[in-house]
Amino acid sequence: MKKILLTLAAIALLLASATAATTRSNKSEVARNLQIFNALFKELQTQYVDTIDATRTMRTAIDAMLGQIDPYTEYYPADEQDQLLSISSGQYSGVGSTIQRRDKHVIFSEPQWGSPSREAGIRHGDRILRIDGDTIGPDTDISDVSKKLRGQAGTHVRVDVLRPYAEDSLLSFDITRGSIKVNPVPYHGVLPDSIGYIRLTTFNEKTASQVRDAVAAMLRAPGLRGIVIDLRGNGGGLLESAVQVVGNFVDKGTEVVRTRGRDAQAEKTYKTTQAPQARNTPLVVLTDGGTASSSEIVAGSLQDLDRAVIIGERSYGKGLVQTSRPTPYGGYVKITTGRYYIPSGRLIQAIDYSHRNPDGTVARIPDSLTTVYHTRAGREVRDGGGITPDIKIESKQMNRLIYNILADNWAFDYATRFAARNPAGIGSADTFEVSDSIFADFKAFIDPARFSYDKVCESGLKLLREAAEREGYMNDSVAAQFAVLDTLLRHDLDHDLDHNAADIREILDDEISTRYFSDADLVRRSLRGDSALDRARALLHAPDEYNSLLRK
Repeated sequence: MKKILLTLAAIALLLASATAATTRSNKSEVARNLQIFNALFKELQTQYVDTIDATRTMRTAIDAMLGQIDPYTEYYPADEQDQLLSISSGQYSGVGSTIQRRDKHVIFSEPQWGSPSREAGIRHGDRILRIDGDTIGPDTDISDVSKKLRGQAGTHVRVDVLRPYAEDSLLSFDITRGSIKVNPVPYHGVLPDSIGYIRLTTFNEKTASQVRDAVAAMLRAPGLRGIVIDLRGNGGGLLESAVQVVGNFVDKGTEVVRTRGRDAQAEKTYKTTQAPQARNTPLVVLTDGGTASSSEIVAGSLQDLDRAVIIGERSYGKGLVQTSRPTPYGGYVKITTGRYYIPSGRLIQAIDYSHRNPDGTVARIPDSLTTVYHTRAGREVRDGGGITPDIKIESKQMNRLIYNILADNWAFDYATRFAARNPAGIGSADTFEVSDSIFADFKAFIDPARFSYDKVCESGLKLLREAAEREGYMNDSVAAQFAVLDTLLRHDLDHDLDHNAADIREILDDEISTRYFSDADLVRRSLRGDSALDRARALLHAPDEYNSLLRK
């Protein structure tokens, strides 16, 4: 069977190459390859010794073909349409919880605030045993679990779970599926220093109206000094929605982006269509490596138009446009049909998918090959690598100990146990803090025998010792010095946890808070000690510096 799948995948790749090269080859070549594919598939169906799963086999071939183009061109069969619709509409029907595989189990990792799953009693960490009587075992595909949980609003699904750290650990829940709305603006408000703040998480059909309402509310606040739009971690969405968001801050009829496809005649220009609410209000946009696609249209166009100062980290660099087209039997293909160019004329796409390395990988466009463009006021900006901030704020570097606390779910599991032991709550979102006793309890929760992390000092010392031996420098005196260093640099888990206490407390705060507080509360809590936001607020209180940055 594996050989069959690989054979069909190889044929699919051949078809991809033939289709992509239609302009360079004649139609008969494409038709010939399609006939070969059809004939081979028919032979496999009728002559192969074992029965093959036609749907799964064909899906493998399709995915292999699309995988050679770019990661954004995807096929959605009829039973997966809700995934595509949820991107554009901002809602889907189901229980409203993310799930993930942990070891051999599937768990509810985050029941959304106010969702059917959370209202029914599902909690973080609940291990799924059965759904409507069907056992969820170690071989159950997580996508099949997701399909079982989704369904028409108003229908019921029975879920049996095993709850860790609970006495009555075997629980059953009858969940009434609902319409799950993805809120693009989980929080907005005017901060105590008269700075407006909008957290924007996605661009769907609701984004433009919610941002417009948020801006209108801020403009009514007395003494407003400026607005911060937080696009960190925003992976994008609808292009038209991004244009409408920009329209709050620039003149009506301003070009925000234009798209160009393979056919030069298909170029399309997108301009703002509404009168701006906050044409002259100072504006800062926060970005990071997760700011992508439509988010980059907003950040990049406002930068090109000298309308906002960008603060944070360089954005992801996705400048490709996707269009959804129907396929036979109710499916859809989301296909890359063009590239988008922001007002300075630059393309921010950071990866060239048309050129692959011999091993099939693709790489970012090096900075040395990017081109200089200019903003409306003459400031230099570059293409080919996302949006480079006007003020760079680097994120904290994660060491191996912190990485393993997150990757091995120590903080997640501790917060799950903490919530089981504190069902009555932990006070308000404005007052809760990770106390010394909670931190000490977390340290005791970690089992040193199961906690593993790279001990850099010990590894480095081992390599240095081996190098000294190979090169003939190891004698009794040097060996004695190595013995001293080995004693001084030997890692102690308790010491390492204390040394990283500030970062660990922050992680525990996030994990514990998600089990008790709403999305809006979580955003508000995340703003405490936010270095990028603090820099934005300081800038908006320094109008001379703000204006000089936009004139450079």
